[in-house]
Amino acid sequence: MIRINKELLRYITETEKTRPDHILRECYGPKEEIIAQGKNVFSVYIVKKGMIKCYLTEENGKDFIQEFFGEGELFGEIEVLNGTLSFCAVETVTEAEVYKIPKERFMELQREDVAFNLLIMKALARKVHYKALRHSHNQLYAIEDNILRLKKQFPRLLETIPKRDIANYLGITLRSLNRVITKPGAEDH
Repeated sequence: MIRINKELLRYITETEKTRPDHILRECYGPKEEIIAQGKNVFSVYIVKKGMIKCYLTEENGKDFIQEFFGEGELFGEIEVLNGTLSFCAVETVTEAEVYKIPKERFMELQREDVAFNLLIMKALARKVHYKALRHSHNQLYAIEDNILRLKKQFPRLLETIPKRDIANYLGITLRSLNRVITKPGAEDH
């Protein structure tokens, strides 16, 4: 549920030491927007610490959380590589620190640093793989099973992530989530 990429985090931490002109650091408080939906993206970000959510606000005003990013996960790369507007908004859930790589520097690293390029390609492949598995699982299994799976992956789920965000991540209403959590036998869920 909360995706991490320790390999990329290690690499970018070392790269920051040798190329400090390429990589900036930014700190954010909880619930701060880093990227706005439908806007230009001028940098790629890699999470150093904290939790960040990537979500789409539909025309009906409802949010659907695509992913939660933890340490080492990157965002903004698709928009930078394709030169498109942001499909989703990206916002902090907790206090967070990110590495920020301006577009020109990111493209330069892609061209000149084979190891960095490979790590980015692997990260993109993992995103596609994860989303395919997640969306098929959410479609094929009952809400109770999906919540149980999330709690096994992330035991502190309900203490760490707001219930509304969990519901938006699962593509269900908050009422449906509360019904599952509070029904008898829910301690298994």
